[in-house]
Amino acid sequence: MITQLQIQNFKSWRDSGAMRFAPLTGFFGANSSGKTSILQFLLMLKQTAESLDRSQVLNLGDERSYVNLGTFTDIAFNHMDTNPISFQLAWLPGLQQQLLNHFNWFTTKEPLRFSAQFELIRQIVTLQHFTYAQGPSSVGMELQRPAFSEQAAQYVVINDSTLEPRNGATPNVSAPTYFYAFPEALNLHYQDTFLPSWLTSLFDNLLGSIEYLGPLREYPSRTYLLRGSKIGSIGSRGERTIPALLTSSPNVQEAVAYWLKELGLINSFTLRPVAEGRHEYELRIRQSAQSPEVFVTDVGFGVSQILPVLTLCSYAAPGSIIILEQPEIHLHPAVQAGLADVFITAIKERNIQIILESHSEHLLRRLQRRMAEEQLHPEDVALYFVTMQAGQSHIETLQVDSYGNISNWPQNFFGDEMGDLVAMTEAVIMRQQQNGA
Repeated sequence: MITQLQIQNFKSWRDSGAMRFAPLTGFFGANSSGKTSILQFLLMLKQTAESLDRSQVLNLGDERSYVNLGTFTDIAFNHMDTNPISFQLAWLPGLQQQLLNHFNWFTTKEPLRFSAQFELIRQIVTLQHFTYAQGPSSVGMELQRPAFSEQAAQYVVINDSTLEPRNGATPNVSAPTYFYAFPEALNLHYQDTFLPSWLTSLFDNLLGSIEYLGPLREYPSRTYLLRGSKIGSIGSRGERTIPALLTSSPNVQEAVAYWLKELGLINSFTLRPVAEGRHEYELRIRQSAQSPEVFVTDVGFGVSQILPVLTLCSYAAPGSIIILEQPEIHLHPAVQAGLADVFITAIKERNIQIILESHSEHLLRRLQRRMAEEQLHPEDVALYFVTMQAGQSHIETLQVDSYGNISNWPQNFFGDEMGDLVAMTEAVIMRQQQNGA
């Protein structure tokens, strides 16, 4: 689970400051305020780790990537590529934590911390340094590469208790893998500790645990083709939602069916082949217990748009990090509120972290209600309001107490509702006076 993130000189963020991440982390604010850029940064790291080019420091993406960010100049704050882009990230490792504890390298008391800095040299993004650390003991790797030089980089690995440079010297080895992985020569140099390779593996696991669903989701279809026996991801547009349901355990289908009914969207659904022995399937919907089955294309658009959200929350592996952009899109306000309960269930029962960007007042209000009802605690959520001022993004932490009250509610958070009511009342009075005259 990600516990903290700070981004500097990335797009509209001069410095985000240290943002606390919780099991449920939400970013709210006006369009083009910079909240989506925070999600894009994490997706950029993920697609870099998945790139086949291991020497590429950052993968800024193309039309097939999670995000297509253009060039380094495009993502640099104020398009000033002379300013290095930096970030610091802290996370609690999951699957391999017990092995690390066995060697007494790290404990779960404090999260692991990673920091990196990038700059542009001769139109090539270069890594200036990266460091792993935790608490008083740290393991770091510093890159020293003179500008416009092809010389080999120098790396230093230090740990106050276990890893001192051998014989006062450090290996002179090749460039790192991606932006976070120790080169193989360094792993060999410290092969008796395994620590550099384990740190790399932990960061690999973190980025690999991220699942992403964007705001533009696939249109429903009358038939769906199933290829293979296991679906890894439902896709950033939810294009593999139906194959994922078909190949998942019955528990996943039951959970999705439960939420579709609980949210008042449908009574039930059925997935079946169009004919015996065929690989094409159809999704049939029954809107009430008495109504006939119809194709998903013949019901409201909201069902097909929320289906990927519900499936991802039920299908993603425990320990996953789910990034959602506008999960409430095309949904009725009552359903938007109900999404909060879907997310609360996912973080509590499935140990999933959810990071979302939203414009939904109804979703936020339901979260506040659940805190007042003690179904959700303040430490379970981190909520932010993002604004754009003079071309620079700013972030404000929403101060939420145990009763769900927000003490620093920003002005016009979700529009000027009171101003609209006053203006409408004045217009009614004026028209009545004119008609009476």
